[in-house]
Order: sequence, then structure tokens, then C-alpha cells
Amino acid sequence: MSVLPPGPRLPRAVQTAAWLSRPGPFLMRAHASYGDVFTIRIGGEPPWVMFAHPDAVREVFKGDPAVMHAGKANLILRPLVGHASVLLLDGAQHMRQRKLMLPPFHGARMAGYRDLMAEIAREHIAAWPRGRALPMAPRMQAITLDVVLRVIFGVDAESARLHALRDRLRALLTRVFGRASMLAMSSAGPRRVERAGLYNRWLRPVDALLQAQIEERRGAPGDDVLSLLLAARHEDGSPMTDQELRDELITLLVAGHETTATALSWTMERLTRRPGGWDALRAGGEEYADAAAKEALRLRPVLPVVLRNLQRPARIAGVELEAGTVVAPSIYLVHRRPELYPEPAEFRPERFLGPDAQGGTYTWIPFGGGVRRCLGAAFALMEMRVVLTELGAAVDAVPARPEREPTARRAITLIPGRGAEVVLS
Repeated sequence: MSVLPPGPRLPRAVQTAAWLSRPGPFLMRAHASYGDVFTIRIGGEPPWVMFAHPDAVREVFKGDPAVMHAGKANLILRPLVGHASVLLLDGAQHMRQRKLMLPPFHGARMAGYRDLMAEIAREHIAAWPRGRALPMAPRMQAITLDVVLRVIFGVDAESARLHALRDRLRALLTRVFGRASMLAMSSAGPRRVERAGLYNRWLRPVDALLQAQIEERRGAPGDDVLSLLLAARHEDGSPMTDQELRDELITLLVAGHETTATALSWTMERLTRRPGGWDALRAGGEEYADAAAKEALRLRPVLPVVLRNLQRPARIAGVELEAGTVVAPSIYLVHRRPELYPEPAEFRPERFLGPDAQGGTYTWIPFGGGVRRCLGAAFALMEMRVVLTELGAAVDAVPARPEREPTARRAITLIPGRGAEVVLS
């Protein structure tokens, strides 16, 4: 029997509370005490072995996907995204589904989404009040939801379905990611939540609207992601089933709506507090917007860790680990290594500008890595560049308060505690 690396000796309940309330400081304290490999114990989970060095991250990301399953680590999302979601699949099933979903998010196809993203951003920004404190988080959520609905789902801007999906998806996500729901999921587990149908009241109307959109796009394809998924074929020539399409559309919503909105909110919060930051955004256009987005994702990653569940014993960073252990490359800790990012607590978009730009495959990992790297990473970064560029061109922004924004938790993500409050002019 292998011996787990040492870690905090606090009772499991105390570690869980620290992880849920202030994960960043909890990880930093453990890292300072135990080094680049340590064990934490969270809720009813198997032990999590944290890795904070890029060499260990490389081992995990390049590891055998048959040994390091990510689907099991995402089971908490199954009652929402469904059994066919690429997030929950492992091994050959995962690769089979991933191959179908990659083409819409690469190359010239993705570049074609830019103008619609910019149009959506301009429409929203023009309607925002000026001259008073505004939380950016809900406004960024409104932009990214419309991007999902119009660019990915292909819903027409003037259709009643757009307004219905907006309302019903907001109600669904508020319910699923609310504190009570997350507590129920943590205590009862996803299987029980699923069997009890706890989300059915909110899921059924959304599913009905999505099915109508699938049928409409099947008869009249467009340039949207859904139309491309409808045209995709498995290796045996079969199309995706309606259930697969539904589950992947919800997956793209979950992966690309609130996470991108949170990253945008953090970028605005950090930019407005950096002297000259907003002027640099206006002057630097998309190049500076890209750097600011990447630096915000470094300093304020939406997710603090990446999880893999070991199916067989494995050796990582010289440590022998048993099957069933959860290995967890820490995005948060890797991004704060001073030898990689000097003065790592400082927000400096310039780190990601020019020929000496920092950040690499195993040192900048907000989207994970390996065969499980987020399918929509390039899409999300393009969306962030476009929205930030439109903001820089349209408004000035300053912080609403002098004190910096605290970090809070919404489900599994780390969000601005006051919603990223700014004043626009």
C-alpha cells in the first residue's frame, strides 16, 4: 500500500470548509508547508494529491487517458449536462465525441464568429448605465449567454425562442449553481440528484426549446456551431443523436457562458485598478485585450485545479499513487510561481506581450491540458478579446470602491465577490 504525500492535518470537515470558503489561501498555506506535492481531503471525495510544479503538470497532461480519467471528476455536472456530454466521457468514447466537436472551434470557421460577437457586445454596452456603480458580472453573463445562444445555438436575434431560452436558462443555472443545490449535490451525490429529478422542473422547458432549435437547424442549416454539429459524422458515418446534441449544447453553455463571463469580469476588475490600464486597453486594441485576458486568467483563474481520477496505480513526480486517488494539478499554484511569473501577485498584462511573452503549455493552464484541454479555449479567448476591445472603444471605466474585490465561490468557480463593480463614463 502506497503512502500518500503529507498535507494539512486539519480534520476533513475543516479542510472542506477552507476549500469552499477561501481555496486560494488554503492552497498557498499548504504549498508553503509541504512543498510542490501534498494531499488534501475534501468532503466525501477520495484524497486529492495536489501538484504545483510544471514538470508534474506535464506528467499528468501527457499521461495515459485510460489511466487518468477526467469524466469521473466531472460527475457533479451530470444531472445538468447529461450522460453523453464530452465532459463526462473517458477513453475511446471521449476521443470519439471530441473529434466531432473540435472542427467548429478552430481555424477559419471560428474567425467567422468574430463580427457577430462584436455586434452582440456593442448592443449590450450601449444599454449600460453610466456614472454609477455597476457590477460587471451579470452584464458579462448577459453578453456571453447571447454569444452562446446566437453563435453556438444559432438562435435568431428577433425570435421569441431567444427570449424564452434566455429566461429559462437563467432560471436553470441560478437553480443548479445556487448554494442549496451545490450542498445537495455534495451530500447526496449526482446519482441521487438525478434519480430524484431535482432539476426536472427547470430542465424540461429548456430541453423542449433546444429540441425545437435542433429541428429548425436540421431543416435550415446556418453558420452556427449547432449546424456544424448536425453535419458532423462519427467514423461509422452516423450523425450525432438528438440526445448527444442536446447534451453537448448544454455542455457548451456550462463551459462557455459563466466561465467566460467570470474571466471577463475579473479582467475588468484588474484593469481598472492598474494605473493606466484602461488607457493601455484603448490604445492597444485586441493585442492588449488578449494580454489582459491571459493575465487575468493567470492571476484569477476561474477554476483553481484540474482533476484526474487514477484507474490504476501510477507514479507522478516520483510519488507512487494507488488507483482511486485523485491527482490535481493546481492551476492556482502553478500560476503563482515567482520563477515563472516574477512578482506573481501583480497584474501585468505586459507578461503576455511581445516575443518574450510568458506562459506555456504547462505553465499557463487555465483551460487544463492534454487530450482534456477545453474544446472552446480559443473561442473563449477570442470572445474575451472582442468584448474587451469593444469596451475600450466605447467607455472609460474606474473602480467603484478603493478596496480590491474579494474572491468568492459560485459552485466550482471563483468569482469577484462584489460582482466586479466599476463606474463607466
